Amino acid sequence: MTCVILDDEPLALDLLADYCAQVPGLELVGQFDDALAALAFLQDNPVDVVFLDIHMPRLTGVQLAQLLPQPGPRIVFTTAYDQYAVRSYELSAADYLLKPIAFERFVQAVQRVRQQLMAAAPAATPPAPAAPESAPAAAAPDDAMFVKNEHRLQRVAFDDLLYIEGMKEYLMLYTTTGKVLTLQSFRRLEEVLPPERFARIHKSFLVALSRIEHVERGKVQVAGRLLPIGDTYRESFNALIKAYNQL
Repeated sequence: MTCVILDDEPLALDLLADYCAQVPGLELVGQFDDALAALAFLQDNPVDVVFLDIHMPRLTGVQLAQLLPQPGPRIVFTTAYDQYAVRSYELSAADYLLKPIAFERFVQAVQRVRQQLMAAAPAATPPAPAAPESAPAAAAPDDAMFVKNEHRLQRVAFDDLLYIEGMKEYLMLYTTTGKVLTLQSFRRLEEVLPPERFARIHKSFLVALSRIEHVERGKVQVAGRLLPIGDTYRESFNALIKAYNQL
């Protein structure tokens, strides 16, 4: 899988280049600190994925993504600012990495892109025979997460997650099967949750978009409970709702 990295910060470029070198099957074919130079390269050299900073002089990462030839490479935005997440959804970005980027999170983004490319590629071989009904189906890598709960790791399926409430240094995860209390931060959890399926609406609440029952007067209802929308998150949340086919 070929990639290009683009960032006007030399340290960020060096870090991403080092990350690329550590991931098997990922080939770095170009790194740029100038958006126009990267655009000229990408117009003549198709790649699978571009790791793209948003804040750059002359041409922003968002503007560059809109100028790439179609069908273009998968885009993974890398930025220190979370307010562009909604815009990244509209551009169908594969992932959105917040700086400082941990290597584990970088690998997750690479795996997500790899899965998208495999899903889009025509099947080269006949599908494998279906497993016997008695055998449990293997979970896809992005189907669930594991959180620390007391002295064990608790598996939480994304499909079961309703919303998350912050309680000082703890988080309470409300699911269709019950509640899970974990010693964790919102920021770490947001690195794991699929950004196209979950949204932060308040300093103390994060919700599953598919579980929102209605929005009214600065609040959303999930599982019968009204949750407040914080002023800091109101604009991005409203834009996200509009992006979800609001009539």
